[in-house]
Amino acid sequence: MRITRIIAVGAVSILVGTTAFALDTYKVDPAHSSVGFSVDHMVINTVHGRFRQFDGTITVDPDNGNVIKQATATIQVMSIDTDIEKRDNHLRSPDFFDIEKYPAITFESTSVKTEGGTQTLVGKFTMHGVTKEISLPVKLKGPIKDPMGNTRLGLETSATLDRKDYGLTWNKALEAGGLMVGENVTIQINAEFVKQAPEKK
Repeated sequence: MRITRIIAVGAVSILVGTTAFALDTYKVDPAHSSVGFSVDHMVINTVHGRFRQFDGTITVDPDNGNVIKQATATIQVMSIDTDIEKRDNHLRSPDFFDIEKYPAITFESTSVKTEGGTQTLVGKFTMHGVTKEISLPVKLKGPIKDPMGNTRLGLETSATLDRKDYGLTWNKALEAGGLMVGENVTIQINAEFVKQAPEKK
């Protein structure tokens, strides 16, 4: 009887422990998300663009204020769109992204810092074959239930990168001073994520 009781208590403890540490996985909904960027043009203006194809996943702890535990993202560089086909093709060429060699931009979190209700994702960002650590301050909204019964989270983040750090060095000097293309690029991500059903074991 004692052995049976010990086994029962152990089983309950394992079940409670598993439940307490269960994490939720969310996948990005591309139809309601955007990955945009902006860069200075000839000093006097800012040009905006976007990537049309991307995917991403976040894992959160629902028992701890939906603190992010893991985040990954992949952007298909071929999908770059600045509304000017000639410019987009130049950006895809070896002068810039060189998509034949480097077709994707990726991010994989390595840690998450939480301070004053703000989460900051720290991770490996790879672009144009170069990987560097970056920090992304993240604003989460939700979760909420949509009319179809899905659970959704909203995520916003932005960062400014020096493209030269990633080997994107093409430029032309202007006669009046300055450069044709700015070196700092601001990335803006607004995304909705849909909760995934737990995997069956």
